[in-house]
Amino acid sequence: MVRKMARSTELEPKDNSNYALEKLRELIRTGQLASGGRLPTERAFAETLNVGRRSVRRALEVLESEGLIWRRQGAGTFVGEKPDGWTNHVDALVAGTDIMEIMEVRLRIEPQLAQLAAMRAKPAEIERMRALAEKIGQSTDADAKELWDGALHRQIAQSAGNQLFLSIFDVVNRIRQDDAWQLIRERARRAGKNEKASYLQHLSIVDAIGARDPGKAGEAMRQHLLMHQERLIRATSLDDAGLTDEEIEGLAIVDEEDSQLSAAS
Repeated sequence: MVRKMARSTELEPKDNSNYALEKLRELIRTGQLASGGRLPTERAFAETLNVGRRSVRRALEVLESEGLIWRRQGAGTFVGEKPDGWTNHVDALVAGTDIMEIMEVRLRIEPQLAQLAAMRAKPAEIERMRALAEKIGQSTDADAKELWDGALHRQIAQSAGNQLFLSIFDVVNRIRQDDAWQLIRERARRAGKNEKASYLQHLSIVDAIGARDPGKAGEAMRQHLLMHQERLIRATSLDDAGLTDEEIEGLAIVDEEDSQLSAAS
């Protein structure tokens, strides 16, 4: 008797929007409907959940109002918050710029961010900066150095306490994800192997922030970025000249020996 009633209930669609809503929420919460993924049709949901299409439609309207799904006319319904178009705009900006333009912008905003951080950074944030600087110094491969370097510079930007500045920094920082940036940064490291100088510059920036000296913090950041800009210009020139990685590394060794001789004299 119970078995027959259960089977009969399964065959009759429920006109229950709350039931449909909870089931759909559960599918999103458990990851069965992946973020960014396209949702099945209302008809498919109705058949799977054994509810009427009107209940599914109402449940989807609630989920959309909560920002859990979004609709694109003619394309379907998707899991997650509706894109605001800014991401695509940022991608277009990144694609339309180059390494030198990025460095010019960084030189205009990051010294100011360091100055603000010197005035506003919390003690715990300064300690985090020191730990990140050490991580950069201890890293033995380019990918790890790039990762921790990005984390340090963003921590400084975040500690500046200006959300608009941070948003601009994040737009500029998106270039780090680009393959071309990774390649030219790696070549820049090979063209100038003085990693100790970069490490000491990071420490100087953090020390100035810790000392609450905005002027010194801004200048330390400016000198750090100027050194990287010079390396990037040189690496780009060597790349345009068609030099191999081995030849670039050879030039770096010669430069390092020359600087040691200059220091000794």
